[in-house]
Amino acid sequence: MSGDDFQYIPILVFALIAGFLVLRLRSVLGRRTGNERRRRDPLSPAADLSPDKVVPIPARGRPSPAPPSPAAEIAGIAAIKAADRGFDDMGFLAGARAAFEIIVNAFAKGDTASLQPLLSEPVFASFSDVIRARNAAHETHETNLLAIKAIEIVDAALEGTTATVTVKFVSDQINVTRGPDGAVIDGNPDQVEEKTDLWSFARSLRARDPNWTLVATHQA
Repeated sequence: MSGDDFQYIPILVFALIAGFLVLRLRSVLGRRTGNERRRRDPLSPAADLSPDKVVPIPARGRPSPAPPSPAAEIAGIAAIKAADRGFDDMGFLAGARAAFEIIVNAFAKGDTASLQPLLSEPVFASFSDVIRARNAAHETHETNLLAIKAIEIVDAALEGTTATVTVKFVSDQINVTRGPDGAVIDGNPDQVEEKTDLWSFARSLRARDPNWTLVATHQA
């Protein structure tokens, strides 16, 4: 093998890794059951939330919902598994973790193209409003997601044909907002903040699309 051949090996490896992550996210955050029917409305019942229940990432000081009882959590997971035999809670958490990283980083960058496929319409509209306001003020937001320290399912429910799973993420982050002149107007670039987020993902089990979408966020 010549020296020129070796230089393509890292490129091939990174391409394979990137492809695997995309496929993993799309497959794990939703699996086909073989009995799905196309949705008439792009918004599932669980995603039809009023504005006061859809909280964008930068919100501070909002109380988080009270945690459900363990029995409610188990019953919810059991109901979803009974309706969708392809659902795997551990696999779901792996996909939710990947979605969390993508959404947090895309929101900081103002990358609406990456956000839209992963968010319900109300949540996407909420996030987009914050990004537009930030751009209009010529502000930039920086997020350094240092580590996801804990991730667990804290609630699950099946209402009709719509499954909703709420996941708690505990992460270490550095968040900074800068003004037009680059000066810090919010946050501290030298301070690590532990954040606890509760994200709810939903999916109609009759939908042809097997992917779950983020329908609500809450921050403790």
